[in-house]
Amino acid sequence: MTATVRPHSSLRCRPLVEDRDLPLLVEPESADDDGASQLEKLLPVLAESRSWLEEALECHGGVLLRGFEVDGPSDLQRVVQTSVGELLPYVEGQSPRTKVQDKVYTSTEYPPDQDITLHSELSYTAEPPHHLFFHCQIAASVGGETPITDCRVAHASLDPAIRDRFVEKQVCYVKNMHGGRGFGKSWQAHFETEERDEVERYLAEHEIDFEWRGDGSLRTSQVRPAVRPHPSTGETVWANQADLWHSSNLGRKGDALLRTLGEENLPTHAYFGDGSPIDPEDLAAIRSVFWDRATIFRWQPGDVLVLDNLLVAHGRRAFEGERRVLVAMA
Repeated sequence: MTATVRPHSSLRCRPLVEDRDLPLLVEPESADDDGASQLEKLLPVLAESRSWLEEALECHGGVLLRGFEVDGPSDLQRVVQTSVGELLPYVEGQSPRTKVQDKVYTSTEYPPDQDITLHSELSYTAEPPHHLFFHCQIAASVGGETPITDCRVAHASLDPAIRDRFVEKQVCYVKNMHGGRGFGKSWQAHFETEERDEVERYLAEHEIDFEWRGDGSLRTSQVRPAVRPHPSTGETVWANQADLWHSSNLGRKGDALLRTLGEENLPTHAYFGDGSPIDPEDLAAIRSVFWDRATIFRWQPGDVLVLDNLLVAHGRRAFEGERRVLVAMA
């Protein structure tokens, strides 16, 4: 592919990290002051270069737009709509987030002292989003990076015995959502509605088994593939969140939750598709592959990272200080 060729003379493109394809760095060619902001110069180029962006994402997996004076949810929304189309809601999302405006959210609000293992967003849904956009408004003083790993590389690097087990058995995701008070997210927050009928229609349409419980909580389970073919390239990619959902991902905290709530009542847990348990050592090996192959770079305020969500997994490093990273899906 020739995705590294710049789409317009006003831009320059190069790998962010030497000897790594992921991500491709795109910056303004010059800082000429003609009265127009760098964002206003960028938007028409993105509108005219949608095919180039798709090609760049298929080749590199991710594109980092840097130096374009993007600042806040409205700017991020304009970038998304101009480059790929309408934004998607965060329905079924398990991560705690705040909706900033329309379909722009804060990135995960897990405690800052915790790393978040790498994953493709909403890979447990019937139709995961194709594009992810991250925008850094405030970079943490220490840590807070968003590691990214090519899922093609990870798939090829996994122990074949582990990989084959997941491919054969698939993954069953089990989720418990309280009805307004309790541990984790409510079903209202997961589905962005207060209407049970609306939730039930969604669950039926997406082949998700469910059970309303007497305390007003909702329990769901769904079986999804562990790998998927990329819709454009046909490449096989690792596309599941078993290692993120499984209680072993939380270490001692996961053990404490098991003792307190019992496995049946965990907010999230993962099994093989036939209901059999997944060996925590296999999950630890999967996490290790993704972390070992991750590109980790320091955020700069104004950055926008565009990912092909099926080709690239992302995570988060623990951090200190204020951090504000927004996310949109399309």
